[in-house]
Amino acid sequence: MTFSALPTFPLRAVFWSVALAALGYLGLSLWAGWREVLAAVVVVGPWVLVGLLSLSLSNYLLRFLRWSRYLALLDAPVAWRINLQVYFSGFALTTSPGKLGELLRSVLLKPHGVPTPASLAAFFAERASDLLSILVLAAVGLLAYAPARPLVGLALAAVVVALLLVQWTALIAAIDHWAARRTQKWARLIVHLCAIVLHFRRCFSLSALAMGLMLGALAWFAEGLGFWWLLGALGHPLPLTTAVFIYAFAMLVGGISFLPGGLGSSEAVMIGLLVINGFPQPVAVSATLICRLATLWFAVALGAIFLARQR
Repeated sequence: MTFSALPTFPLRAVFWSVALAALGYLGLSLWAGWREVLAAVVVVGPWVLVGLLSLSLSNYLLRFLRWSRYLALLDAPVAWRINLQVYFSGFALTTSPGKLGELLRSVLLKPHGVPTPASLAAFFAERASDLLSILVLAAVGLLAYAPARPLVGLALAAVVVALLLVQWTALIAAIDHWAARRTQKWARLIVHLCAIVLHFRRCFSLSALAMGLMLGALAWFAEGLGFWWLLGALGHPLPLTTAVFIYAFAMLVGGISFLPGGLGSSEAVMIGLLVINGFPQPVAVSATLICRLATLWFAVALGAIFLARQR
C-alpha cells in the first residue's frame, strides 16, 4: 500500500499541521532556553527518563487494548499484529488538530476488511472515552483549584449530553430518513454520519463504557504518575493528586482547544499551575518540556517508525 493510492485522505494537509506543530514546539523550547532544559535532563538522570518513557508506553498499550475491544464490539476484529501496526502508525499524526490525523487508521484498516463506519466509530469512541477519563482524573484536584470547576463541569455536561443523544435511536432514524430523501452532497454526508453514530453507540453500553473508562483512566494516570515522578526528580515534589490534576487539566485544555496536539495551550496551563504551586519559572518550563517530550513527542516518534514500516 502506498499513499498515492489513498487520494481520499488529506495527508498533505495533515503532515503540514504536524510539521508546524514541531516547529512551534521548537520555538517554545528555544524561548525557554536549551541550557535550562538540558540541565534539568541531567538532574533527572537516565533511569527516570527511561521510567517516564515506559509509563508513556503503558499508556499507549492500554489504549490499544481499548481500541481492539471497540473494533470487536463493532464486529470488525483484526489480527493483533496488524492492528498494533496500524494503531501505532496513527500516532505519527497525533499533533494534527483534534488528533484527526489519527483517522489514517481507517484508511490503513480498510484493506483488512474493516468497514470505514466501524473504524471511524472506534476513533470517536476513543476520543469520547479519553475525554471522560481525563475528566475523572482532573476531578481529583477540583477541591484545590476552584477556577477549573466551570470548565471541567461544562466539558462533563457536554459529554453526557452527547452520549445521551447518540442513544436516541428514534432521533437518529428521523435525521437519517430526512437526509436520505435529498440528493445534495451535504445530505449524503449526514447519512454517512448517522451510520457512524449508530456504530459509535454500540461502544457505549454500560459494560463497554465501564471498560473504556477503566482502561482510559489507567492509561492517562500512568502518564500523570510519570509527571509526578519527574517533579520529584527535579527536586520539587508535589502530592500525587495535585500532580495528576495538573497533568490531566492541561491535557483537557489542550484537547478542547483543538490546537495541533494541544500545542501551546497544554504547555501554558501546565507551566502556570506549576508556578502557582511555588515552582520557579525555569523549573516549571523545563518540567513541562521534558514531560511533553516523553509523552506527546515520544508517541509521534514511535508512530513515525510504525508508519514507515506500514508503507
